[in-house]
Amino acid sequence: MQNTTTLPASLANMNLDNLGIELPIEGMTCASCVSRVEKALAKVPGVERASVNLATESASVSASSQVDLATLRGAVAKAGYSVREDQASLSIEGMTCASCVSRVEKALRKLPEVTFAEVNLATENAEVKFVGRADDVLPRLIAAVEKAGYVAKLPQAADAHSEAAMAGWPDWWPVAVAAALSLPLVLPMLGMLFGADWALPGWWQLALATPVQFWLGARFYRSAWKAVKARAGNMDLLVALGTSAGYGLSLYLLIAGIGHEGHGEAPHLYFEASAVVITLVLLGKWLEGRAKRQTTEAIRALNALRPDTARVRRGDVEVDVPA
Repeated sequence: MQNTTTLPASLANMNLDNLGIELPIEGMTCASCVSRVEKALAKVPGVERASVNLATESASVSASSQVDLATLRGAVAKAGYSVREDQASLSIEGMTCASCVSRVEKALRKLPEVTFAEVNLATENAEVKFVGRADDVLPRLIAAVEKAGYVAKLPQAADAHSEAAMAGWPDWWPVAVAAALSLPLVLPMLGMLFGADWALPGWWQLALATPVQFWLGARFYRSAWKAVKARAGNMDLLVALGTSAGYGLSLYLLIAGIGHEGHGEAPHLYFEASAVVITLVLLGKWLEGRAKRQTTEAIRALNALRPDTARVRRGDVEVDVPA
């Protein structure tokens, strides 16, 4: 019986085609079973090496990139054994639309050990079925999601992060601060409805809009940069591009007008447009997050009502079975 080589943790994120795939095998009882599984895997075209460990009930396979997981599972099944499949849930952060869901699912399904991947935008969760040791596969799942431009966490870590965030400042504070900074920029526009024609000095507008753009709006730039690195697009990228265009043009006009005050009309500035757009998007994201939390809490409450056992009547006998 041969021993399976365990991959070092530092290699967890490397290309699986170069390292091989580890399959958990069920049904082996002796050295003869080990030999049959090894021979079945070795017969698959493209497999370079197959090593089975009876103690850990696993098979380590080195193969070319043309060999897929379904073929290996079929070879094991033909030999009379089965490949054990595990399931994991991941909390996904940064998704905004159905296109984001599609990108995350494609990123997960590209991994050779993944047999099923489904992402739910409403709950921001991904259900993944895979073969292999969870300690080896989970870091690769998280890395694949991050490479696609999003953030993946295990449910326990996500809950702990959420509880820590709730223990600090309330989650609506960015919306309140952004609204307070944007309101003075909007007031002159409201005054125009009543015939008032006035505006804040350009440098005041710059001072009010800058924190909204680069402090409260930093989350959009971070998400946009991840999308660019993944060669993808999302709503945060659109927000970052649009507001940066308005802010940048206003800053250019403001600087270009230095020394020309009092000569002709004042430059048209759009600081209020970029600040208000960011404020409204932050408000929308806060409302969306609150609705998702309420939905999740309601689902958990319903699951808590589920009974542990069910009573089944079989003929004249009543039997309690697990629900």
